[in-house]
Amino acid sequence: MIAIVDYEAGNLASVQRSCKALKAEVTVTQDPAVVARAGKIIFPGVGAAGQAMANLRRLGLDQALHQAWAAGKPILGICLGAQIIMQHSAENDTPCLGLLSGEVRRLTPPLLPTGQARLKIPHMGWNQVRFLSDHPVFAGVPEGAEFYFVHSYFPLPADSGQVLGVTDYGQEFPSIVGNKNLLAMQFHPEKSGSFGLTLLANFMGWDGLYVK
Repeated sequence: MIAIVDYEAGNLASVQRSCKALKAEVTVTQDPAVVARAGKIIFPGVGAAGQAMANLRRLGLDQALHQAWAAGKPILGICLGAQIIMQHSAENDTPCLGLLSGEVRRLTPPLLPTGQARLKIPHMGWNQVRFLSDHPVFAGVPEGAEFYFVHSYFPLPADSGQVLGVTDYGQEFPSIVGNKNLLAMQFHPEKSGSFGLTLLANFMGWDGLYVK
């Protein structure tokens, strides 16, 4: 069973629909005990880091995620769930889960060539991901594939080897990070068509083992 973590940060229905389209057994839950029993965990989310962390602590889901990480269960972070796995977020100056060492920074694209304006924030729409590893969850997804983004911040691991994919939006930023049994995507695979579904299907078949 796959647990989709509900910490009142939205974006649950589309993740659940995509998983069910792939014939996966999933449950949306706020119960730490259900997360503890799950074989795999999807940690999605949209919204602000400060409120998200407050909700996780209030519900006891912060400890459940730490325990799942320590137990080696496959975990997939999506969007906000790819950010608050870090130690600290610049959004709301928020201490985060610390599953990976590093921080969350705000996108600051440079001026456009005219010098008149910057690219719009939030970064919203389709963009390419350049894979930096041969992670098993990436199998069958071609180089240059595009995925759907909606975000103003991005994760930046302290260990550059934990950056598994990058995207260019006026600046190059990590769009996939991970280590061991944790993989996290700044984009929304559940809203990214066939390539996004391929990533989700691969995650469902992943045993959580990954060696760089």
